[in-house]
Amino acid sequence: MTGYTIPPPPQASLAIAGSDQRFPVRRVYCVGRNYSRHVMEMNEGADPRDPPFFFQKPADAVVGDGATVPYPPLTDDLQHEVELVACIGTGGADIPVDRALDHVAFYGVGIDLTRRDLQFRAREKSWPWEMGKSFDHSAPIGPLTPADTAGHGVRGISLSVNGAVRQQSDTAHMTWSVAEIVAELSRQYRLEPGDIILTGTPEGVGALVPGDVVEARADGLAPLTLTIGDRT
Repeated sequence: MTGYTIPPPPQASLAIAGSDQRFPVRRVYCVGRNYSRHVMEMNEGADPRDPPFFFQKPADAVVGDGATVPYPPLTDDLQHEVELVACIGTGGADIPVDRALDHVAFYGVGIDLTRRDLQFRAREKSWPWEMGKSFDHSAPIGPLTPADTAGHGVRGISLSVNGAVRQQSDTAHMTWSVAEIVAELSRQYRLEPGDIILTGTPEGVGALVPGDVVEARADGLAPLTLTIGDRT
């Protein structure tokens, strides 16, 4: 039997609310610019109906509820972006919009942590976004709820820092629905069980500093709480 030259890394996974089982994470996809007011606060004059675009975070960037996330290196502007997370349970490619939600097995609430200064620098130079988006611990996600329990309907979504609400909206304001996102993403990549999709953030993103306690919520889903730790 062929072995490994070094121990393989542990399987990234997410807790499931009310269950001892966990959801194994294969890939982490993120949608850019999917709430019109956030598009305006980040890119004055941009067209909110531009087609959705995607970037990825490494699977081991996922951290769970209650974690302390160290303030990352190379930035002075760590920002929060609360997002609805859709988790794929059934794979497929070229999935039609009217069948797309059949492929979503779980929902959760997550935060796309962003080194905003590095993201803006990359954007100015037409570099990839990874330096601003894909760093260690950059994808906190709360316990997942089965889609057949949570439902696929509109839900409120919010984020508070030290008890003060920073972001508050609902998924009716998404430019592209979860079904449209799944369908479009499946045209670019074959989706597989274990893929998760962060579906974009509403307006109100802002800076975090060490010691901040962050709480993300979405109606009908388990909340996510994390603490920003010291600089690494």
